[in-house]
Amino acid sequence: MTEKSTVRSVTYDLLRTLRLTTVFGNPGSTEETFLQDFPPDFTYVLALQEGSVVAMADAFAQVTQRPALVNVHSSAGLGNAMGNLVAAYHGNTPLIVTSGQQHRELVIGDPYLGNREAVTMPKPWVKWSYEPARAEDVPEAFMRAYATALQPPAGPVYVSVPMDDWGQPLSGFARVRTVSDRVAPDGARLRSFADRISACRRPALVFGPEVDRGGGWDAAVALAERLRAAVYGAPLQDRASFPEDHPLFRGPLGMSVKNVSDRLAGHDLVVVFGAEVFRYYPYVPGDYLPAGTELLQITANPAVAAAARVGDSLLGDPATAIAQLRDLVAEGSARTAPEPMARPYSLPQSPNSPLTPPEVYAALGRVRPDDAVIVNESTSTMAQQIEWLPTVRTGSFFATASGGIGWGTPAAVGVALGDRDRGVRRPVVGLIGDGSFQYCVQAVWTAAQHELPIVYVVMRNEEYSILKSFAVLEDTPGVPGLDLPGLDIASLARGFGCRAVDVETTDELEGEFKAALSAGTTTVIVVPTQPQKAML
Repeated sequence: MTEKSTVRSVTYDLLRTLRLTTVFGNPGSTEETFLQDFPPDFTYVLALQEGSVVAMADAFAQVTQRPALVNVHSSAGLGNAMGNLVAAYHGNTPLIVTSGQQHRELVIGDPYLGNREAVTMPKPWVKWSYEPARAEDVPEAFMRAYATALQPPAGPVYVSVPMDDWGQPLSGFARVRTVSDRVAPDGARLRSFADRISACRRPALVFGPEVDRGGGWDAAVALAERLRAAVYGAPLQDRASFPEDHPLFRGPLGMSVKNVSDRLAGHDLVVVFGAEVFRYYPYVPGDYLPAGTELLQITANPAVAAAARVGDSLLGDPATAIAQLRDLVAEGSARTAPEPMARPYSLPQSPNSPLTPPEVYAALGRVRPDDAVIVNESTSTMAQQIEWLPTVRTGSFFATASGGIGWGTPAAVGVALGDRDRGVRRPVVGLIGDGSFQYCVQAVWTAAQHELPIVYVVMRNEEYSILKSFAVLEDTPGVPGLDLPGLDIASLARGFGCRAVDVETTDELEGEFKAALSAGTTTVIVVPTQPQKAML
């Protein structure tokens, strides 16, 4: 007997065509009509809370370089997902987020588990939000969601589907489309930018997250070397787009208006590729640019270009623009090469107890495999990570794009699953603060269930160290809730099925890290550390 063709069967056929066969989710009753008789050629990745669902899908999409499908529960599950949906929006990650709506017969009466304003709820953190007016429109809604999520600037979209739509009869859907995911820069304006770059005396290049996401790492290196230009990391970056051990790399720009301006002093031209101008936080007053400095920006995101406080912008794919500029700019051999980033590599003659973050990073630097990928959510120690554990390969550093914590632990799961999907074997290292680890701690259960090669190194300083640094900067003494005593993180991780150990010395850390690399499952290493004053 031939199976009846329904909205559900037609939509699953479309999802196969679009290679959306991995579903990240946490099921609810309004989603079971979509998930019933789950096809054997699809994979369902279960996370135990919707914040973890979205972060896993976010990192998976970044690693596989294609959209990912998310399924959460009505308004309640979507509400839980919102924090990490903000990160996906700022990170330009193409996610198709779906949830169930109550039965159409009940919606008029605001039923239990109904999503009262489904289309409004995820805004402004999605590019497009839709609930089909008719059941037969569901497949086309998915097609449009896919096209919208993928086109620049990429980002998450949302589709709400009434639970009774899936069983409605539908003969088929044949309007499968392809769309471009890049827009080339205007040639005349790019040449004018090239002329200004060629004419400057002391250029600075800032390569932002769009560059690595677009595959522009090698082109960025070639352009910087041709120009003999200083290279800076974009403020609060969620991807690294230039090798941080390169002699032209000068380190991160800083975070505040004043710090950024001070760092750029002496440069007559700053060229920002694939980044905001700039991600400022906290507010420390200063000049947006030093006197005598001009700025050019190339981004694929019109909103980012419009929001820039200074400079001239060009819309277009940054990786494409960098490759074209390499042939348009004059060679800069007459320029004096900039001094490389200072790396004091200062460690105490005798180990501290508890260890300092530099001691932890130095130890990890001695045992980290060359092909390891880092997911960092130890927010107060990111400057130390760049010094001791520089990113030297494309696609090997990830962090949240939103500023909220709770992304890193599940994102490491998404990275590892993405590697597995594309047939790549490399260790994933999650550098997580003890406060950050609590937000989506249940993500380690998914990691253990899938036997993922993740090593979490959780630095246990028993406080929200970054917030204490902000309190000093903002002159706000006496803020409550900044201490975190009594957390037994290793026991918690064991309860979720992970291998977990507590260490106190660098020798123990190095030994357990090496053991974790061959453990065949997820390991959580907890190391007590002294608080680190953040470099704000």
